[in-house]
Amino acid sequence: MSIEVKKAIDSGKTVLGIELGSTRIKAVLIGEDNAPIASGSHEWENKYIDQVWTYSLEDVWNGLQDSYQKLSADVKEKYDVTLQSVGAIGISAMMHGYMPFNKEGELLVPFRTWRNNITEKASSELTALFTYNIPQRWSIAHLYQAILNEEGHIGDIDFITTLAGYVHWKLTGEKVVGVGEASGVFPIDLHTKNYNQTMITQFNNLDAVKDLPWNLNEVLPRVLVAGENAGSLTKEGALLLDKSGQLTAGIPLCPPEGDAGTGMVATNSIAKRTGNVSAGTSAFAMVVLEKELTKVYPEIDLVTTPTGNLVAMAHSNNCSSDLNAWVGLFDELTEALGLGIDKNRLYETLFNLALKGDPDGGGLLSYGYLSGEHMTHFEEGRPLFVRSSASQFNLANFMRVQLYTAFGAMKMGMDILFKEEKVSLDEVLGHGGLFKTEGVGQKMLAAAFGVPVSVMETAGEGGAWGIALLGSYMVNKKENETLEHYLKENVFAGQTVKTVRPDEKDVTGYEQFMERYKKGLPIERAAVNHLK
Repeated sequence: MSIEVKKAIDSGKTVLGIELGSTRIKAVLIGEDNAPIASGSHEWENKYIDQVWTYSLEDVWNGLQDSYQKLSADVKEKYDVTLQSVGAIGISAMMHGYMPFNKEGELLVPFRTWRNNITEKASSELTALFTYNIPQRWSIAHLYQAILNEEGHIGDIDFITTLAGYVHWKLTGEKVVGVGEASGVFPIDLHTKNYNQTMITQFNNLDAVKDLPWNLNEVLPRVLVAGENAGSLTKEGALLLDKSGQLTAGIPLCPPEGDAGTGMVATNSIAKRTGNVSAGTSAFAMVVLEKELTKVYPEIDLVTTPTGNLVAMAHSNNCSSDLNAWVGLFDELTEALGLGIDKNRLYETLFNLALKGDPDGGGLLSYGYLSGEHMTHFEEGRPLFVRSSASQFNLANFMRVQLYTAFGAMKMGMDILFKEEKVSLDEVLGHGGLFKTEGVGQKMLAAAFGVPVSVMETAGEGGAWGIALLGSYMVNKKENETLEHYLKENVFAGQTVKTVRPDEKDVTGYEQFMERYKKGLPIERAAVNHLK
């Protein structure tokens, strides 16, 4: 096996995928069978500066170079070969946000990430103008809010893009994004697989916009669909990625995609009636729709697959951050007691305890709102745990409620799809850190959604693997072969899948928890108002 892999590396038949996630930048190299053969990662964190969640460009490139360097070292250690070329490269990153550049290519304001809830006025005005939900984290909402704020940089804008679009631009010189990523920048016309030109015109004609020295079509990145060539790695780009100078230029890149799109690919859930849930720092459910929704819902984003099919997205800003903080607290206790318990074992123990909790969580209540939560209309967050004197306060219930609340805000959006729009799902595929402990996250999500939840053996690979698969599709697809067919035949055939079906007691218990969750929101509001 290693000899075959070594030959594939030597002959440049591998594909490199890199994803810049919220807390980790991961690089994955896949072989000719599309399975991962090497990886490298870099931990990073956003910073809250001047009331804006951001990452510096220095952190972006340091993280990319570190993850690539570690991947190269992994290749060298496993296969005794120096990585010099690959068959294709794909770049992915957390969606949305705002990165405006001037004609000299300088970033005009610090990168504003998806995590910011600072565009409420722009979001509501554009939603009304387009009759189409424009969430606060979308790039167009950030741009329009900056215009409404009369920020000094607006007249100097030459180009705006996302984090994935920015990295791809610097590696290739091409100002492009994949259609899935583009659908979180500005609404997409499902027929043209491009920005909705009627809405572009509406935006350009706004009083605050029409006298600006640019129009929207001029500053947005060009849209490409999965399978199209999105440029090649330049000499400068190769050095940006690989400081050692070993990586050669000329490697083709696929269209850069957001983490939502790569999550769909990595879970083989881009066909209609399929859905997936990514559960990490944030949680979002993606449901590929059979038809358009009957009306506009501020809780539901409409985005697309990397091939341009309509997807309903229920996105919550908060998922595992507060849960991880609690596990960190228990880790401190075990350290103080001199027990030296492995962190993975601690997670497994605590997660499995949740299975022993009461179906409704024993009357406990928690909000893991480390940041604001648009689904429940909070601009800021305060992590909060609450119980009454009658609650069943024990560790099993505590952990169950931590897992329940991680999906709580997202469930409010999904209930709209299930109960208002009568959307049907055959199953949901879960991926992300919350599903690492076998069966636990699945069981909680099955209770939340009332549908079977499956996890594949590759679920831990995540978006870096997903964007690598899109790169593989670009260079290896047959003529007129669809992405759905390519994934089914070349990636997921024979894949091991573990499925958990919903337990009626748990489904009822989760609904009881959600009633408590909704009634308790004024407590969270009081915490935001009074705990500065």
